[in-house]
Amino acid sequence: MDVTRDKLMAYLDGQLDGDARAAVEAWLADNPDAAIELAQLQRQNEAIDALFGQVATEPVPPRLNAHRLALSQSRRRWQSAGRAAMIVGVLGIGMAAGWLLRPVADNPALYNRLIADAVSAHTVFVSENRHAVEVGSDETDHLSNWLSNRLGTGLAMPDLATAGFNFLGGRLLPAPAIPGGRAAQLMYEDSAGERVTLYITPRSGIDGPNIELVRLGSDNALYWANATITCTIVGPQSAETLQDLADSVFAQLTPSSPPGAGYRPI
Repeated sequence: MDVTRDKLMAYLDGQLDGDARAAVEAWLADNPDAAIELAQLQRQNEAIDALFGQVATEPVPPRLNAHRLALSQSRRRWQSAGRAAMIVGVLGIGMAAGWLLRPVADNPALYNRLIADAVSAHTVFVSENRHAVEVGSDETDHLSNWLSNRLGTGLAMPDLATAGFNFLGGRLLPAPAIPGGRAAQLMYEDSAGERVTLYITPRSGIDGPNIELVRLGSDNALYWANATITCTIVGPQSAETLQDLADSVFAQLTPSSPPGAGYRPI
């Protein structure tokens, strides 16, 4: 009979039947060194039983129940993941809020709110496929007339094809922070699938710089304004690319106004 270590431990624990037990005992008679080691292990087991045998017979405390321990460990993993997600979210919100509230802690300027709203709207709709826009580029004239009426100012649909961007369409958005409470979002896409949005509002009642660049996370936002409208261009493109787009957009939205001379980075 082939007596393995596992077989000897089973013999020591009294888990073998009569025939198997007899076979191990016969093998031990022919292997005295193994018999001595097994006897030592037997004495060790007896000592442990004398010290802790009474505790071993007690029921397992509820706090040590295997099911409860597994459940608790699972909860801790989810709580850790939740805390990590919350920290990331709070950091992101804190970064945006910190920038948004930088001029006056309890009263951010309207143009700051417009930039924040433009970035928020960009984030929401830029990842959409079927519903990226409300009115598609195949209805450009209708979109232009509709948005112009809602914003109370003539609004062309800038053509950015020469810069490598196709017009996808646009939508009307609420803008509660400004008089009139309406904004237009126009969306464009390049050959690599990168999108850029224009967030346009009337200028009435909005103070602040005429041109300003803000970096928020992976996106850049370039804000500019003239006496008639404000426009915030948002996208993952570089500041230089957005500046080139802004020059083209500015010229097409307000052809009678000179393009901006530059921006101040934040």
